[in-house]
Amino acid sequence: MTIRFDGKVAIVTGAGAGLGRSHALALAARGAKVVVNDFGGARDGTGGSSEAALAVVDEIQKAGGVAIANGANVADFEQVQAMVKQTMDAFGRVDILVNNAGILRDKTFSKLDMTDIKAVIDVHLMGSIHCTKAVWDIMREQNYGRIVMTTSASGMYGNFGQSNYAAAKMALVGLMNALTPEGRKNNVRVNTVAPVAATRMTADVLPEEMLKRIQPDRVTPAVLYLCSEEAPSKTIISAGGSVFAAATMMETAPVKLDDATLSPELVAARFAEIANWSSARPYEESFAEVQAFLTLATA
Repeated sequence: MTIRFDGKVAIVTGAGAGLGRSHALALAARGAKVVVNDFGGARDGTGGSSEAALAVVDEIQKAGGVAIANGANVADFEQVQAMVKQTMDAFGRVDILVNNAGILRDKTFSKLDMTDIKAVIDVHLMGSIHCTKAVWDIMREQNYGRIVMTTSASGMYGNFGQSNYAAAKMALVGLMNALTPEGRKNNVRVNTVAPVAATRMTADVLPEEMLKRIQPDRVTPAVLYLCSEEAPSKTIISAGGSVFAAATMMETAPVKLDDATLSPELVAARFAEIANWSSARPYEESFAEVQAFLTLATA
């Protein structure tokens, strides 16, 4: 099997450098027409320039690919709508969306102000919502779409000093989970990548020797798989340094406690049984979990 994107149109946000650039170059190399979106701001989201997006477009075109640049700020829905209109005017369709744009404003929770919290959520979460909303009905009408969210281990497992970032990143997993059944009928599949990569976002966080081992192009193959016709749905792939794993939300088998003696003390006394992870399983959708609880509750 060879994965190709001939005839497909892809939008990649935050594609002026790092992971987004790697994804855009790889999609174009395999036949996709690519909209290279980058606001061109600093790591904290300030500033703005079209130079980064134009440079990646130039790389793609020199390699024989097809690409156009876009400087929309994904935190602004009107700018995102204009980006999608530009895409439709140029190429007539949108098949792939990679929500990659992001910023960092890392501080401990006590030192964060609301501006720092809102700025990070506006780009990571609302930016992904804006872009997804702008292409959703187009993809449904085409009966084809592939959307990739970008989460993080910080969101899935936590990380000191990144509460704003972690909250936004974990919210994207919830967005994927909810969109999956909505897109199923029209062959719109939504997945998520959790990258570990050397980018300007991690440049001063990890040692130089480690950064050399986790270049962005060691993550991109997972993203291209999630963009392909063969893509699964509702899947999280953790990727970095050519190492890949699947991640999911798990829940232990539900335990029915006695109604007559139900108390906080009973929950505490039985908590080792409740938290027995040897019985853990994922649920396909929320109603499956509700049904499991109702079955025991009414037994």
